Amino acid sequence: MSTTLMPVRASDRFESIDMLRGIAVLGILMVNIQAFAMYWGTFEYPPAHMDMSGANGRVWWITQVFFELKFITLFSALFGAGIVLMVGEDAQAPTALHRRRMLWLLAIGLVHGFVFWFGDILVPYALAGFVVVLARRWSPARLVVWGLVAIAFSGLLMVGAVWAEGSMPGAGEPAKLAAHPTQEWLERWVGAYQSGFLQSRAYNAAGEGFALIGQITLFAGRLLGVMWIGMALYKTGFLTAQWRASVYAAIGVIAVGAGVSAEWVTANANLASGFAPEFQWVATAVNYGASLATAFGYASIVMLLAKPALLRWVRLPFASAGRMAFTNYLTQTLVMTFLFVGPPGLGWFGTVERSGQAAIVLAVWVAQLAISTVWLKVFRFGPAEWAWRSLSYREAQPFLR
Repeated sequence: MSTTLMPVRASDRFESIDMLRGIAVLGILMVNIQAFAMYWGTFEYPPAHMDMSGANGRVWWITQVFFELKFITLFSALFGAGIVLMVGEDAQAPTALHRRRMLWLLAIGLVHGFVFWFGDILVPYALAGFVVVLARRWSPARLVVWGLVAIAFSGLLMVGAVWAEGSMPGAGEPAKLAAHPTQEWLERWVGAYQSGFLQSRAYNAAGEGFALIGQITLFAGRLLGVMWIGMALYKTGFLTAQWRASVYAAIGVIAVGAGVSAEWVTANANLASGFAPEFQWVATAVNYGASLATAFGYASIVMLLAKPALLRWVRLPFASAGRMAFTNYLTQTLVMTFLFVGPPGLGWFGTVERSGQAAIVLAVWVAQLAISTVWLKVFRFGPAEWAWRSLSYREAQPFLR
């Protein structure tokens, strides 16, 4: 494992990690599109904006059961693994490059979040990166233990906050108003986004500030914990497809079966209750825990698929998307902003129902898989990866293959 300041070479890459990262960045969009296309309060109270009947309700159910929190968990674990892969475990390994990478990621994230989209994950990732790297020498067991402690701590905070909001009179009134906006406020929000890019930026910046507070307080423990566990999974060879196929298969069946079953029952109960406020702390707790199991199961299935040589042609597009994950993540924002924010964009905000959003996601998946595969036949990196590397290394990196 290299501890120098040289870039990671193509020969040093792991196809299994690239493929899982590609699947993660694509899966994230299925959840994120809701915040691009309609009022953000629908994350807490889905009926707050747009229709929830028929196909639209089924799309919400599929997103909740199979996507919500699962793919961001995979992405976070891979971010932690990537830190060990690049910096190494040697206590004497230089970390100046890592610090520059995180500083540039922070700068890019601030622009991305406050200017383009309030759902940015780059800022919390960059901040977490400064902390997570300090644990790179820990044993896998220690990483898992402290990771679970951090995850549990965040879980208690999040579930407690939701319980207080739904059960204690007056305790969560600001959040309740945000999730249950008046018609006047909703029309004002939709109107701003449909009017134009500049007209909607104040709303976006306010949303980013609110999101950052939640990420740094309620969600920080989960983010750090998942990254530490990602480090452990890399060190044990799990993420490089070194475990036995039978083990991956068993984990995949058990973990996905348990996680999806729990989410299935809870999502149905939520729909049946009309998203009753007093039930939301239960739904939050189940999703918080079940998403970890489901994500672990998803990763196991991907590792299993990474083994057969005959499936390499199937893996290539996803691995290519993973090698360009930074570019694909930012491109998703640009495409969604063009579609849903007004001039110079199309201003579809508040007009595309959940079923239409799912169709858009499928189209973006196909496009990014195809473009990533073709792009990397000509170029070494995606454009965002190249820019980030060049800024971090303080010199232009080779771009053409």
